[in-house]
Amino acid sequence: MSPTEIDAVIFSSCSSDQYSASIIAEMLGIKPKIAQRIDNLCNSGTTAVISGYGLIASGLCKSALIVGAESRNSPGRTLGWDVTRGSFALPIYWATMYARNHMRTYGTTEEQMAMVAVKNRKNASKNPNALYRKRITVDEVMASKRITYPLKLLDCSSLCTGASAILLLSEVMSSRRVENPVYVTGIGAQTNSASLSKVMSDMNGTGTAKIAAKDAYDMAKKTPKDIDVAELHDAFSIMEIMAYEDLGFVDRGMGGRFVEKGMVATNTRGGILGCGHPLGATGISQVAEITAQLSGDAGRRQVKGCKTGLVHNLSAGGTSATIIILGVD
Repeated sequence: MSPTEIDAVIFSSCSSDQYSASIIAEMLGIKPKIAQRIDNLCNSGTTAVISGYGLIASGLCKSALIVGAESRNSPGRTLGWDVTRGSFALPIYWATMYARNHMRTYGTTEEQMAMVAVKNRKNASKNPNALYRKRITVDEVMASKRITYPLKLLDCSSLCTGASAILLLSEVMSSRRVENPVYVTGIGAQTNSASLSKVMSDMNGTGTAKIAAKDAYDMAKKTPKDIDVAELHDAFSIMEIMAYEDLGFVDRGMGGRFVEKGMVATNTRGGILGCGHPLGATGISQVAEITAQLSGDAGRRQVKGCKTGLVHNLSAGGTSATIIILGVD
């Protein structure tokens, strides 16, 4: 495609830069009908994908370039506006509460959380774009610096500078230009609150990801058993374990044991733990990885025979969530 055929440019970022979508369009030689920036903290990227999908589905546009970019010192790295966090403004504190609750309620162990980090770093070692490409062991995770009990340094992702982009096309346009198209078949999104206090009131209840997943499954006419490969929001190792449960891969409380079985290929690019977390780009990177897997273009990371993939993207401790299901059928 030439730049003149792109109808919309959507920029995903938590940066404070103004008029950024229009600046990107000019730099790339695009004169779009629509140029806009979207920020929704860590799930800015998937929110931008949904917006592009909506523009195409409505008929306003036939194509949309979705670009995510973030610098390490992004304003989104702390949530100073959320006074319910008190002096515990950094994300590791809510992740610690989730981890301790899961351990106390369901018997999840530190070793099981460590296994998530080990798996994702192993996958990252096959990804030339990952921030961390060195493999680690459970013993190394357990011996890494304890930040807050029970989370250790290697249980935590790193904010970083990064970018990702995808191109969405209408079905008619893709049929003429893409040999093996990947389709967006299901979308679910849910925002329950902005402040963490609203989430922490019921940590074992029906959270945003579970609600969004149901909507996405219903739209795609799929069930958890149909998912071959999934990109999960593993900003901390405990978050991937909780994602297994929210997405219906296992029953509530069984996530710690699920990581030992590996029944679904998860975070094949290395996840956030392996790739780093450029906030506005993360969700788009997740979609790009699932697209590569379903297209058979994932190289050393390729999951054989996968036809249905899922993206799970959260913000601010699960106050909001986005689920996107993609397929080649």
